[in-house]
Amino acid sequence: MKGKIGIVVGLAAGYVLGSRAGRERYEQIKSGFLKAWNTAPVQKQVGKVAEAGKTAALALPSAIWDGAVKVTKAATRNGSPGQKLDAAIKAGKDSKADVARGAEATATEVKKAADKAVPDAKADAHAATHAATDS
Repeated sequence: MKGKIGIVVGLAAGYVLGSRAGRERYEQIKSGFLKAWNTAPVQKQVGKVAEAGKTAALALPSAIWDGAVKVTKAATRNGSPGQKLDAAIKAGKDSKADVARGAEATATEVKKAADKAVPDAKADAHAATHAATDS
């Protein structure tokens, strides 16, 4: 999905930059894009994706904090300095896996939200474009 969006953006940019129609056509395209982008339905979908990203990203700091607490506890346990170091390293490695899982879960949630919102935003943008050209 990310690659498809990149291709569309690249083609649009190439057309705009390479257009022989000149500045007037560029301004017309830009105006149409901004009309569609600033419509309530499109902005609603943008807001949904942004909110999903924020919500998912909030889960990651707790995994990092939990890992830091585990490493600190392991380093302050009773034992020789070598044992404390070994325990802290083990706790760090265990926490690394938790943070990685948290990051993967965050990325998955953001991708799901984006995959859900993109078709809705395309449909809304299409409808908004037709409404803007009809008026």
